[in-house]
Amino acid sequence: MTDTAAPVAATPSPFRHRLSLDALNALSKDTAMEPLGIVFTELGHDFVRATMPVDARTKQPYGLLHGGASVLLAETLGSTAGGLCAPDGYGVVGIEINANHLRGVRSGTVTGTARPLHVGGRTQVWDIRIEDEAARLVCTSRLTLAVVARA
Repeated sequence: MTDTAAPVAATPSPFRHRLSLDALNALSKDTAMEPLGIVFTELGHDFVRATMPVDARTKQPYGLLHGGASVLLAETLGSTAGGLCAPDGYGVVGIEINANHLRGVRSGTVTGTARPLHVGGRTQVWDIRIEDEAARLVCTSRLTLAVVARA
């Protein structure tokens, strides 16, 4: 018996622009990402990944990862990924973000990964998952971006 099924075409990457990790990390200089220690670690076919330390810079007074730091990581990932999808002459701005904090983290490093749910001409929606070093889900976030002409 022969296999007559047509080969499945690979899903095209949503990214119109490709930057090196060094270039992505250079964009963080003199921004909120730099003092929090956010570092881009991987740019995949359809995702962007970064890490953030859980230390004095990112903890709340009770010794846990601050939810605001998780949201900053999520918005950084989604906005960066969205910008890589925007057409020439356009950028993205956040218009809504939500986050569910599911697990406390007291030390180590968390890793966030942004993947597209919708990449349209006027809006984008990104799913961001933040995990601890044991790959346990710490925070899940959804970011909606507006695609806008650059001034």
